[in-house]
Amino acid sequence: MSLGVVAVTATPSAADPCGFYETSADAFYNHCTSDGSRVVIKVRVANASDYERCVGPGRTWLGPASKIQGAHYVGRTC
Repeated sequence: MSLGVVAVTATPSAADPCGFYETSADAFYNHCTSDGSRVVIKVRVANASDYERCVGPGRTWLGPASKIQGAHYVGRTC
């Protein structure tokens, strides 16, 4: 029975790709790491200034998909 619980828990994270991705409504950045590091990403925003943000391991919500145009790792930790 515990194997079923593990499989259910693992499924959502396996569905999230690493890096920037969008759903029909939202934009996310998924920092895939096994070392617990925090990294700086640059977020591109429609009709507003781009900005940098520090994100930890896992999925971070960036905003509505209609406003966020992309995000990428800038090469440094935070």
